[in-house]
Amino acid sequence: VQLQASGGGLVQAGGSLRLSCAASGTIFGLTALGWYRQAPGKERELVALISSGDSSSYADSVKGRFTISRDRAKNTVYLQMNSLKPEDTAVYYCYAARTVLSRRDEYWGQGTQVTVSS
Repeated sequence: VQLQASGGGLVQAGGSLRLSCAASGTIFGLTALGWYRQAPGKERELVALISSGDSSSYADSVKGRFTISRDRAKNTVYLQMNSLKPEDTAVYYCYAARTVLSRRDEYWGQGTQVTVSS
């Protein structure tokens, strides 16, 4: 599975950005798609996930501001980020997982930088 992320950039606080992640390769059976982020000096953290059944989950810090969605026809997952805050500044990584029984295979895209200025 290859994941190609795009859409990062520099935005002022209160602004919006939309990240995109296109999946290719052996994408059949992926059970989750989503986004993680890593700020300087911090551990990578989960931002949002969407399951194969289209249920979504979010980190508490982004609930009500970020929305994850997917376009199955384009094999693409999106992260709409509104009301951005300086603390949202991080490298955002696209993520995919395939879980079969007790085995989970995980895939990562290259990061895309999001910088929110105050």
